[in-house]
Amino acid sequence: MASPPSSASDFLVLTLWALLVISPVHSLTCNSQTFTNNGLYKQCLDLPTLSSYLHWTYNQSNSTLSIAFIAPPSKSDGWIAWAINPTGTGMKGSQTLLAFKSDNGAMTVKTYNISEIGPVTESKISFDVWDRSAESSGSVMRLFAKVKVPSNPQTINQVWQVGSSVTGGLPDPHGMLPANLNAKSTLSLVGEQTATPSGTDSRTKKKNIHGVLNVVSWGILFPTGAIIARYLRTFESAEPAWFYLHVSCQISAYAIGVAGWGTGLKLGSESQGIQHSRHRNIGIAVFCLATVQIFALFLRPKKDHKYRLYWNIYHHGIGYAILILGIINIFKGYDILQPAKKWKSAYIIVIIVLGAIALLLEAITWIVVLRRKSSKSTKPYDGFNNGQGRQ
Repeated sequence: MASPPSSASDFLVLTLWALLVISPVHSLTCNSQTFTNNGLYKQCLDLPTLSSYLHWTYNQSNSTLSIAFIAPPSKSDGWIAWAINPTGTGMKGSQTLLAFKSDNGAMTVKTYNISEIGPVTESKISFDVWDRSAESSGSVMRLFAKVKVPSNPQTINQVWQVGSSVTGGLPDPHGMLPANLNAKSTLSLVGEQTATPSGTDSRTKKKNIHGVLNVVSWGILFPTGAIIARYLRTFESAEPAWFYLHVSCQISAYAIGVAGWGTGLKLGSESQGIQHSRHRNIGIAVFCLATVQIFALFLRPKKDHKYRLYWNIYHHGIGYAILILGIINIFKGYDILQPAKKWKSAYIIVIIVLGAIALLLEAITWIVVLRRKSSKSTKPYDGFNNGQGRQ
């Protein structure tokens, strides 16, 4: 009974090693960016979400901030925005500069005082702003401005955002993905350039924990247990070890998966107005099917029981349903959470490896089964009188 945990831990160690090996090194790219207006800025920073960048120069003597904000809009006819929030860390209260293409195709910059969450209208902001301009090239837009920052602060709360469309000269609502919701940080105006993400709180940690638990359970342990049950049972020398390995993997997957499911429910209750219906519904279905599957262990008839065939159909059918739905929901979770591409790539590699192992074992087990049948068919005839009683 000691071998299953050891095998599972070895597999997880190899998985983590693969994640580290294929992880690309993230480095700042803003230093190589230039502008058609030949603007020069003392500092630049890769912002943590929405593939965006901020260049800035802060003149402490007159409390003037010169900025260049760069981001790809959600669509080519969308918009980008950068804001200072003097009263909080989110959208509400943001003094916003927003750039988009006007009807004649020229880039324009407008100001918005986001006093309430909802539709916005152009309005004056609480800061003096001048030298507003914007440009678009390729898949990105660039917003330029100079802002008079009051009180000569050491840090400011910045918010940035991108949208997909503009209607009647007004920006349409942006997406509600985690990358959009976490587009905020504290920017140091003096000293070392830093942008401390204000969105990295306990809720973000819960999202990461939710994702890791479900990938390990439904995405790795459960498929591994299914592979063990399907293929190792073919080998007589693996009896009954394959059964204990299979049960250990599936019970571990269920326990970890329930923890991940519970974390997801907690996140849902804390995310008013944010709905991921398909991901949620598939998650509930996987949990319910897995719970039924666990109870199947207590209802398992003996091999020679007349209902064993029906139990096998029930057990295998539900098992494959959990396997397929679990993997589908993991990829839906990646689309919602939008982590660094390396994590999704790493999981794809894990699935490919598990699939390759399954194909290899499929071929081997078929060879073993066919050889057994062939061996039985070549035995001497054992009929009446050694075959002489036949007409």
